[in-house]
Amino acid sequence: MYAVPLDGPVDLAGWRTAARRLVLAGVEPAAVDWRPDGGAGLFGDALPPEPTAAGGFTVPRRFLELADAVVCHRDPERFGLLYRLLWRLAKEEPALLEISSDRDVHRAMALEKAVRRDEHKMHAFVRFRERDGHYLAWFEPDHHIVERAAPFFARRFASMRWSILTPERSAHWDGDTLHFTPGARRADVPDEDALEAYWQSYYASIFNPARLKVAAMRSEMPKKYWRNLPEAQLITPLVRGAAARAAEMVATVPSLPAARAERWGCGAMPDRSGTEGGLQACRRCPLWQPATQAVPGEGPPNAALMLVGEQPGDQEDLAGRPFVGPAGQVLDRALAEAGIVRADAYLTNAVKHFKFTPRGKRRIHQKPDAGEIESCRWWLEEEIRTVRPRLIVALGATAGRALLGREVKVQQERGRMMEIGEGRRLLLTVHPSYLLRLPDEAAKVREYARFVEDLRMAAQVGPA
Repeated sequence: MYAVPLDGPVDLAGWRTAARRLVLAGVEPAAVDWRPDGGAGLFGDALPPEPTAAGGFTVPRRFLELADAVVCHRDPERFGLLYRLLWRLAKEEPALLEISSDRDVHRAMALEKAVRRDEHKMHAFVRFRERDGHYLAWFEPDHHIVERAAPFFARRFASMRWSILTPERSAHWDGDTLHFTPGARRADVPDEDALEAYWQSYYASIFNPARLKVAAMRSEMPKKYWRNLPEAQLITPLVRGAAARAAEMVATVPSLPAARAERWGCGAMPDRSGTEGGLQACRRCPLWQPATQAVPGEGPPNAALMLVGEQPGDQEDLAGRPFVGPAGQVLDRALAEAGIVRADAYLTNAVKHFKFTPRGKRRIHQKPDAGEIESCRWWLEEEIRTVRPRLIVALGATAGRALLGREVKVQQERGRMMEIGEGRRLLLTVHPSYLLRLPDEAAKVREYARFVEDLRMAAQVGPA
């Protein structure tokens, strides 16, 4: 019997080295006792010597991905399970992982799924609290996932000094390097901080009673995480009042504007170099017909930062100002958290008229098509030429298309600076309305944090 000590519960490198030697020496799985606690035992045989002749074996990349997750599970048999899979792949069944009904494969994939879910929960439910400029969070994972999950926070909160403390392992980021220490106590993290009330205010504002599904919410946000979530104390009263709030929303749906007045003449192409009246007279596409008015951008004429959304919504169309509706409220909060003063930035949209479909008394948002985006780019270019921003933040795919002249995949391209000529850069991120549409509460919180991080990157541009 070979008793193989490992350097810890997630020592994948140590397992790989020993497993390779054992397979090449022909040691069957039943003859190996894996010991992640480091104890070699009194009667264990020494590992076989390193093979001297050239040779070896290969395994599918999928197995390496599987092993990387499975070692993080608390199952005490996980290293033995991986060695059985490795033995069978190397000796008998190179296509083993394609047989999902196989007992070992099925078990390994179940462990992998549990680890990935635990990692997802950590990403979604870690809440930092500030103490003397250092952000601290407490989390209790089900598995050994701290090293696996921590790089996500280093990327997302790169400008912060933070620590995530857990009972067994703690992660620390100093703005440059990520390191780990033994576990800590819950009492080492403050119970609250100055941002607590602000966070609760945000959570209450994004809670949509019309989309509430209590069972789904509790599935995604199990109660065991609630004690570390500042917003948890709001959940019960928000759920209790959801029916009344939804009824109120139905009773106060916006009304269609009055029949369109013939305020602007038809047919004349406006002079782009003219005043706002030129925009109001625009007939470059049919969207002007049902809309109440064109909605121009607003902000300092020499703003260093320009934010470009998709198009005016229902409330923007009536008010004649950009970002005054629900998505604008989310944007305002995110800008404040990122350290950006809205009045210092220039806010506008890729398309200046509200595109919608009437449904009863309601006007349902419709996404502008490529031709409408192209027609309105004429106006957007004029705004950029006048304001001359150093950085443009494109909020969503429509803005990205208008500014880059091509289709964009927001989730793949977001969060990186792109040079677009004339010393100007562009940063792509999601539109704040995307955050409002997410049905999953955990995803909503997680994506909002990513949105704020993208805006923090924009804030580093600073004034001109």
